[in-house]
Amino acid sequence: MTTLLIALASFVAFIIAYNTYGRWLGAKIFDLDNERVVPSISQQDGVDFVPTDASIVFGHHFTSIAGTGPIVGPALAVFWGWLPALIWVVFGSIFIGAVHDLGSLVVSLRHNGQTIGEISGRMISPRAKLLFLVTLFFSLTVVLGIFGLVIASIFSAYPESVLPVWVSLPVAVWIGVMVKRGSPHLLSMSMASLVLIYFCVYLGAYHFPIELNFSGLSGEAANWINTNTVWTAILFVYCGVASVLPVWLLLQPRDYVNSLQLLVALALLVIGLVVACLNGGADLLASTPAIVSQPPADAPPILPFLFITIACGAISGFHCLVSSGTSSKQLRRESDALAVGYGSMLLEGALAVIVILACCAGVGLGAFERTTIADGSVSYVATTGIDGEALTGRPAWENRYGAGKSWSEFRLKDMVGAFIFGGANFLTEIGIPMKMAIGIIAVLVGSFAATTLDSATRLQRYVIQELGETVHIAPLTNRYVATIVAVMLGSVIAMQPNAAGLRGAGGIMLWPLFGATNQLLAGLAFMVILFFLWRRGKPIWLVAIPMGFMLLMPAAALLIQLFDPTIGWVSNFQDKKLLAIIGLITFGIQIWMVVEGLLAWPKARGVLESSPPLNPACPATVNEGGRSC
Repeated sequence: MTTLLIALASFVAFIIAYNTYGRWLGAKIFDLDNERVVPSISQQDGVDFVPTDASIVFGHHFTSIAGTGPIVGPALAVFWGWLPALIWVVFGSIFIGAVHDLGSLVVSLRHNGQTIGEISGRMISPRAKLLFLVTLFFSLTVVLGIFGLVIASIFSAYPESVLPVWVSLPVAVWIGVMVKRGSPHLLSMSMASLVLIYFCVYLGAYHFPIELNFSGLSGEAANWINTNTVWTAILFVYCGVASVLPVWLLLQPRDYVNSLQLLVALALLVIGLVVACLNGGADLLASTPAIVSQPPADAPPILPFLFITIACGAISGFHCLVSSGTSSKQLRRESDALAVGYGSMLLEGALAVIVILACCAGVGLGAFERTTIADGSVSYVATTGIDGEALTGRPAWENRYGAGKSWSEFRLKDMVGAFIFGGANFLTEIGIPMKMAIGIIAVLVGSFAATTLDSATRLQRYVIQELGETVHIAPLTNRYVATIVAVMLGSVIAMQPNAAGLRGAGGIMLWPLFGATNQLLAGLAFMVILFFLWRRGKPIWLVAIPMGFMLLMPAAALLIQLFDPTIGWVSNFQDKKLLAIIGLITFGIQIWMVVEGLLAWPKARGVLESSPPLNPACPATVNEGGRSC
C-alpha cells in the first residue's frame, strides 16, 4: 500500500499545485487576458500560425515536450534510489519546470509568437540574442542527433512498435483534413483512430512485427547500412517533410491522436499500478532502496548530477523551444496558456512518477527476457535465479540495477527497457498478456520520441531562419533551405561512428552532453522571463530562485564532465573531442549571457522593451497585446 500512497500523494500534489500556484501565476504574475489579440490570429498564415482549440494544442504540446526524456532520465536516476528521483520530479515540476514552460509561452504570446531566443535581443541586448540563438542551434542539433537514434533503437529492439507508430501518420492527416473542412465528428474520429492504432499494436505484437535485417552485409557496407542508420535516414526524411507542412495537416492532428493513445496507455499503467498494489505485488520499499548507499563505482555524484540526469520529468530547457516555437503560434486565447504551459508540465511530472514506480516496484514484480523461439517468433520468459525460481522483489530489481551493474554501460536500450518491462508488468496485473503489454508500452515510448523529433526539426527550422535574419544570410531565412540545413546537420551527428566504426552511434556519443546543455538552456530561458517581469515591475523571486538553481547545477555538472582528471572530456580530448568542443562552447556562451544580463539589469527595471515587428495585416497589434485588430 505504501507504493499506492506515494503515487496518490504525488498526483494530488500536482492537482493542488495547478489549482493554486498555477492559477495565481496566470492571474497575478502573467496577467492572462482573453481580450488580448494572440499571435495565431494577428499573424495567421495557415502554415505555422493557426488558431486552434486548446485540447489539440495541449496534445501537441504535451507529446512534444515529453518525448523519452521523462522515461530515460528517471530510469537511470534510480541507480541512486527512488526517493531522490521522486522528490526532484514532484517539486521540480511544480516550482521550476511548470513556471519555466508557462513563462516561456506567455513571453512568446506577447511578442508575436517569436522564439525565446529572438525575444532575448529586446529583453537583454542584441548580443544576447545572437548568443541565445547559437545556444538553441547547438542544443537542437544535439536533440535531433539523439532522438533520431532513440527512435531507431526502439524500432530495432521492439519491432512490434513499428506498424502502429507509422499507421498513426495517415490517420492524423485524415483527421487534420476533416477538421479543416469543418467536420463536427471529432470525437467519433478520435475513437475510431484509437481503435485502429490499438488494433495495429495487436498486429505488430502477434503477426506483423517489422524488423530490418542486414546480416548479409560485410565490411564498410555493414558499417553504413544497419538498422539504426536506415531507420534514422527514414525518420529524418519524414521530419524534413513534416516540418514544412501546415501545422493543421500533420503536426496538430498527429500530436492530438498520439496524445489520446498516450493518455490511454498512461491510464492503463495507473490502473495496473493500483491493482498490483492492492494485490500486494508492487512493493516499492521491498523492491528498491529509497537511497542506494553504494551506487555503481563509475556513477557521478548525486549532487549535482541528479538535476541533469532527470531533465524533462522536472525541468527541461527544450520545453522553452516548444512553448515559444510552436505552441504560442497556435493558442487561440491567452487563458489556454495555463493548461498548455503549466498543466502539460505537471502531466509530464506525473509520467515521470509512473516511470520511477515502474522501474522500481514494476521491475520488482518479475524479471523477464526477450527470446526468439524455434519458429522465429518472439516470446518473453521469466528470468530465474540459481535455484530455478522466477526472480521477483529485490532480486528482480538487482538483476537490472544491482551490484556489478555499471552506470556507463547502462545503455539507452537498458533505460528504455527498464520502463517497458516494468510498465508491462503493471499491465499484466489487469489481464493484458505480456506480449501485448510490451507492445503497448513500446508504442507509447516510440510515439513520444517521434513527436519530439519532428517538433524539434520544425523548431530548428525557426531558429535557423532567425539566425539567418540576425546575421543577414538571406538563403537561411527560407523555410525550405532552413529545413534542409536542420535535417542534414541532425543526420551528420546521428550517423557518426562508434569506436568499432559502426555508423549511427552519434546520439550515444552526444548523450552525456544532453543533460547539462539542456538544463543550462532552461537557466537562460529563465533569464529572459526574469527580464520580462523586471521590466513590468512584477515580482521576480519566483523566477530568480529557479534561474539561479538552473544556472548553477548544470554548470557544476558540465565543469566536472569537462575537467575531471579521470573521465573529463578535455582530459581525454583525443577520444572525446566532439563532447569537449561543444561543451566548452556551451559553457562559454552561458558565461557571456550572464555577463550580458548583469550589464543590462540596472537600466531595465520599469522600462518596456521595444515592440516586436508588426504584422501589416494587423497594424493595431502592439507589444502588450492590442485589444483590437
